Amino acid sequence: MRISIIILSLLLLFTPPLQAPTTQWLSYAEKQWETKAITWQKGNKKIIADIELEENLVYQQIEGWGGCFNEKGWKALQYLEDAEREEIMKLLFSTEACNFDYCRMPIGASDYALDYYSLNDHAGDYKMENFSLDRDRKYLIPYLKAAMDVKPSLKIWGSPWTPPFWMKENNHYARGSIKTDAKTLAAYALYFRKYIKNYRKEGINIVAVHPQNEPLHLPAFPSCGWTGEQLKTFIGTYLGPELKSNISDCEIWLGTINGNDQTDEFQEYVQTVLSAPESKQYLTGVGYQWDGDAAVEQTIHQFPEMKIMQTETKCGWGQNDWAYAFQTFDQMYWYLQRKASYYLQWNMVLDETGMSSWGWKQNAMITVDTFQKNYRINPQYWVVRHFTQFIKAGAYRIGCHTKNNIQALAFKNSGGQLVLICRNPTSTEQSYQLQK
Repeated sequence: MRISIIILSLLLLFTPPLQAPTTQWLSYAEKQWETKAITWQKGNKKIIADIELEENLVYQQIEGWGGCFNEKGWKALQYLEDAEREEIMKLLFSTEACNFDYCRMPIGASDYALDYYSLNDHAGDYKMENFSLDRDRKYLIPYLKAAMDVKPSLKIWGSPWTPPFWMKENNHYARGSIKTDAKTLAAYALYFRKYIKNYRKEGINIVAVHPQNEPLHLPAFPSCGWTGEQLKTFIGTYLGPELKSNISDCEIWLGTINGNDQTDEFQEYVQTVLSAPESKQYLTGVGYQWDGDAAVEQTIHQFPEMKIMQTETKCGWGQNDWAYAFQTFDQMYWYLQRKASYYLQWNMVLDETGMSSWGWKQNAMITVDTFQKNYRINPQYWVVRHFTQFIKAGAYRIGCHTKNNIQALAFKNSGGQLVLICRNPTSTEQSYQLQK
């Protein structure tokens, strides 16, 4: 048995493929993995180990890791030479690095777009005759294609932050709610179909859609409110039949669900939509933003057949430090313990300000300095890479029992390789005994 262990500060990762035992740790300063040998002892006597793996105890399949493509990320990348842009794409998408394979994009403007827009700003065009990707050809499509130069098999899913302004009660991209008349909802379902088909014509593999980003969050940037009943009707009567009849291989997810202090997001959205056969029949799973955590356990308990996706990790406040990196680890650990088959970061690349077009400074895995014309890799990147480089799509989470507050998760890749990721939650060096 071969075991390899990868350590990042207080993080530990362990993998056994086939030959001699090895240990690896990540030196952040040198930005590389280093390898050293360790000694393993064989014996028939069972020890009381700190970490014990149980291969016969199998949980969810891991189906994808990724981040989100946004206009401001591509704009930041334009300050670099071609070679440096290619380096960043390799850091994010190559098999030897972060190995992202399942990513998100906005349908129209997000809060990290350069300004408000949708894919059809012609008011009253219910037949979608003026649907257009012209704006996306300037920013999002080049960004996606640059990633696909490294990862041709990249899968993409999309969600709107807002419908076209003319489909909303307030006639604006920000705040407000969707109009609920049949003519508008049918046109909006057609809008989704046009998005999928036109992007696929561009050679971009759109595999899923989520009807609305954060329906409970209505800020001044692109946004739109939906009730659970409205989503049930839209999915069951309009979007589901539209895609089933025309693009049956594109999934629909109930997402992206967020929370607030006034609403029970499980009762409002998950219970409402999944308890209705007419809408549930079209859904693959439920996608949660980081602030929808409260509903995850209820979902896996009441609807165990539904897949779980973490659609956007906590975005932070632009600090890009190790404290935020460990917070990201904690959130990935929490979701993976709770059946998540997919985990997505938020912005992969931003400029040195980290600022959205609407004044919110947030984190990114990689920061481009637009003055110095170079880039830096932030601690979040290294934490995420511990998971994404070694746990391949198709892996299953397996049993992992720990003591002394050790945070550990174990996975088995399709080729039989075992991967253990663990964190020492204390500030002092620890020695662990591992039993397989």
